[in-house]
Amino acid sequence: MQHPWRIYAIAPAALLLAGCEGRQSVLAPAGQDASDVLNLFWLMLVGAVILWGLVALLFVYVTRINPGAMRRRTAEMLIVGGGIVFPVVLLGGLLMYSLPLMGPTRAEGDGLVVRVTAEQWWWRVEYQQQGETRTIVSANELRLPAGARTELVLNAHRVIHSFWVPALGGKTDMFPGRETRMTLAPTDPGIYRGQCAEFCGASHALMAFETVVMPPDEFDQWLSAEARDAKPPQGALAQAGATLFLDEGCGACHTIRGTKAIGKTGPDLTHLANRHSLAAGTLPLNAQAIATWIGHTDTIKPEVNMPTYDFLSDDDLAALAAYLGGLE
Repeated sequence: MQHPWRIYAIAPAALLLAGCEGRQSVLAPAGQDASDVLNLFWLMLVGAVILWGLVALLFVYVTRINPGAMRRRTAEMLIVGGGIVFPVVLLGGLLMYSLPLMGPTRAEGDGLVVRVTAEQWWWRVEYQQQGETRTIVSANELRLPAGARTELVLNAHRVIHSFWVPALGGKTDMFPGRETRMTLAPTDPGIYRGQCAEFCGASHALMAFETVVMPPDEFDQWLSAEARDAKPPQGALAQAGATLFLDEGCGACHTIRGTKAIGKTGPDLTHLANRHSLAAGTLPLNAQAIATWIGHTDTIKPEVNMPTYDFLSDDDLAALAAYLGGLE
């Protein structure tokens, strides 16, 4: 029979180790900026352990090894050396090491500019290549080419948000009416989770996004496809959903390029089916989730601006799901 103390020791260790991997872990970097942050973390951790160890040794010395009165000169040396000189040298060294790490995140990108606007509670994403006036609009998903540094122009609507993809870099706050800029240089293709890191209201925890890092040639192909109009609905059910989408006024808030839906209030849905999640990382992207989202919007995401269409029949919801789920 195992001793209880072993269980108590193993359980916290297992919980700590479980957070070391995954697509939203700062300890599993997939980009240059995240690697720099991780290196800084380890260095600061080592520095903190050294500082704590020396303070602990000093405490043991004056309370256990030599608890009696000490000479004035010795006491002054301990106070000045341990309390002033050593912390200043240690913290000054950490500061000198960390300040240059901020440079790359503010460096110019390699051509691609992505404008990300934080809404309540979703993400408006716009791509623009250097030298081009065309803007390619998407939502709730960020795609980046691997091996290149991409400039991100960040803004917010109404309240403060914070942009954070832990596996790719540090946090950057987003302010209404003020642009903040950062760059990211992902190195490893994959799908990484991003999250708003600043409390922004009732559905703050439901404001996530997938970040897809792609090989450069695949990214170029995706961006070209993303610029095209939506494909026409295929099949009677999807066609009925397209008609219902316009009849219910959904096009007043959402854009589906190539149709009469030209709304700018809500997310662009032109290529919704190519994304990896629904409702800003809240639901998986499938027909059932689309129908559930439309019929129970306010239940799934409290205080969201999109109205709930709970008056629609199951057949109507299925038709809308078939249409939206086919927007590739």
